[in-house]
Amino acid sequence: MAMLGANLGLLMGKMNYSALGASEYAAVVNMNLFVALLCACIVIGHLLEESRWMNESITALIIGLCTGAIILLSTGGRNSHLFVFSEDLFFIYLLPPIIFNAGFQVKKKQFFRNFMTIVLFGAIGTVISFTIISFGAIKIFNKMHIGDLELGDFLALGAIFSATDSVCTLQVLNQDETPLLYSLVFGEGVVNDATSVVIFNAVQHFDLSRITPSDAFHLIGNFFYLFVTSTGLGVGAGLLSAYVIKRLYFGRHSTDREVAIMILMAYLSYMLAELFYLSGILTVFFCGIVMSHYTWHNVTEKSRVTTKHAFATLSFISELFIFLYVGMDALDIEKWHFVKDSPGKSIAVSSVLLGLVLVGRGSFVFPLSYLSNLTKKNEREKITFKQQVLIWWAGLMRGAVSMALAYNQFTRSGHTHLHGNAVMITSTITVVLFSTMVFGLITKPLVRLLLPPSKNMSRMASTEPTSPNAFIVPLLGNERDAEAERNQNTSSLYPSNLRVLLSTPSHKVHYYWRKFDDAFMRPVFGGRGFVPYIPGTPTEQSVHNLIPEEGSS
Repeated sequence: MAMLGANLGLLMGKMNYSALGASEYAAVVNMNLFVALLCACIVIGHLLEESRWMNESITALIIGLCTGAIILLSTGGRNSHLFVFSEDLFFIYLLPPIIFNAGFQVKKKQFFRNFMTIVLFGAIGTVISFTIISFGAIKIFNKMHIGDLELGDFLALGAIFSATDSVCTLQVLNQDETPLLYSLVFGEGVVNDATSVVIFNAVQHFDLSRITPSDAFHLIGNFFYLFVTSTGLGVGAGLLSAYVIKRLYFGRHSTDREVAIMILMAYLSYMLAELFYLSGILTVFFCGIVMSHYTWHNVTEKSRVTTKHAFATLSFISELFIFLYVGMDALDIEKWHFVKDSPGKSIAVSSVLLGLVLVGRGSFVFPLSYLSNLTKKNEREKITFKQQVLIWWAGLMRGAVSMALAYNQFTRSGHTHLHGNAVMITSTITVVLFSTMVFGLITKPLVRLLLPPSKNMSRMASTEPTSPNAFIVPLLGNERDAEAERNQNTSSLYPSNLRVLLSTPSHKVHYYWRKFDDAFMRPVFGGRGFVPYIPGTPTEQSVHNLIPEEGSS
C-alpha cells in the first residue's frame, strides 16, 4: 500500500507538472524566440558596425517589424508580438540600467561645464515645446474631428512629444567623437524627461477647466522640488555606497559582494524615487555619476573591470529589448483596426504631430543657444550654428518613452476601444518609427557633413579616456587642459571678487570644487589617492600597475 501510495503520488505529480508545462509552453516558446531575436540583433549590428548609416536601434526596429509581420501572418492577423506592452516593464526594469550606465560612463567635465545650458534646454526648452505642440494640437485636431478627445488629452500630447528620447540619443551620437553634442543632447534629455514627467502628472491631476495663477506657480515649484530631491536622492545613494564599501571593504573576502552592492544600491535609488513620486531618471543618472567618482575607486581592480562591463552589457541588452519590442508592437492589429476606414486621417494626424515636433524643438534650440552663447566669453565654448542644427536634429527622435506615456494616457492595460484614442496610439507609433529610422539614419552622415572628423576632433575632443582607467579622472575634470594650466599658474586669477567669477565661471567653480573635494569629500568617501594602502586594495599605485598589464595582454 505504501508503495502504491508513493507511485500514485509520483504519478499525480507528473500529471500536474505536465499540465503546468502545457499552460506555460507558449510563454517559454515566446521567450526563446525573443532571446534568439536579441542574438540576431547583436550579430547583425556587429556586421553593420562600420556602416555610416545603421546602428543597433534601427537594426532592432527593422528586425522587430519583420518579426511582427511574420507573426501577424502566421496567426491570421490576430497578433503581431510575443509579449503585451507594459509600462511597468519599461520603466521599472529596462530604463534604469540604460540611464545609470549613461551617468556612470558620461564625460563629467563636458557635462558639468555645460550644465547651465543643459538645464536651460531641458527645463525652459521643454516648456516652450510643450506649449507649441499642445496649442497646435488643439487648434488643428479639433478641426479634423478625430474623436472624443478632451483638453487633458491634447495637453498630454504636448508632454509626450516634447520629451527627447535619451535612449535614441545614446545610439546615434558618439561620446568620444562629439563630446559637446553628446553632453548637451543627452543631458538635455535627462532633465527633459523630469520636466515632461512633472507636466504629464500635472495634466492628469489638475482641474484643467479652471487653471489659476497659483496652479502655474505650484507647477514651477513642483519641478524645482522634483529636480532637487531627485538629484539629492541619487547623490545620497552614491555617497552611501561609497562610504559602506570604503569602510567595510568587501573585496578582501569577495569581489562579488562589491559588484552586487553597487548594482543593488543603484537600483534601490531608482525604486525609492519612484516610490516617492520623484524622477527616477534623474536619481539613477546622478547616482551613476557619484559612483563613478567615489565608489568605483573603493573596490578591487577586478571589480572595477567587472562593474564597467556589467553596467554596459545590461544597458546594451535593455536598449535592444526596447527597440525590438517597439518594432513588433508597431503592427498591433487591434489598434490599427480602428483606423482602417480612414487611413488618410491617420497619416494626416501623424504628419501634423511630426511637424509640431519639428517646430516645437526648433523654437527653443536656436533662441536658447543664442542666450547661452551670450554668457560665454571663450569663443571655443560657444555653440556654433552648425552645432545648433545638429542639436535640433538629434533631439527630434521619439522612442519608447513616448510610446509608454501614450499607452498610459490613451489605453487601459494596453487595450483601447475608443476611436480617438486608437488614432493617437497609432499616430504615436508612426511618429516613433519615422523619427527613429529616418532621423536616426541621417544623424551620423549629418554629423560628418557639418563637423568633419579632423575639425570636430581638434575642436571638441575631450581628454578623458574611455578605458576602465577613465574613472581615475575626478568629477569636474581634475585633468588640466592648456587653458586651465595657465589659469592655475596665474595666482591673480583666483581673487575673491565677482568680476573674475563672472568672467571665468567654469574654471572658478572647478577650482573651488577640487579644493572642497580633496579636503572634505574624498577623505570620507574615498576616491583616487584617498584609499589607504592595503595589499590588493585599489590604490593609486595599483591602478598605475594595471595599465601596463592591460597593454601587454
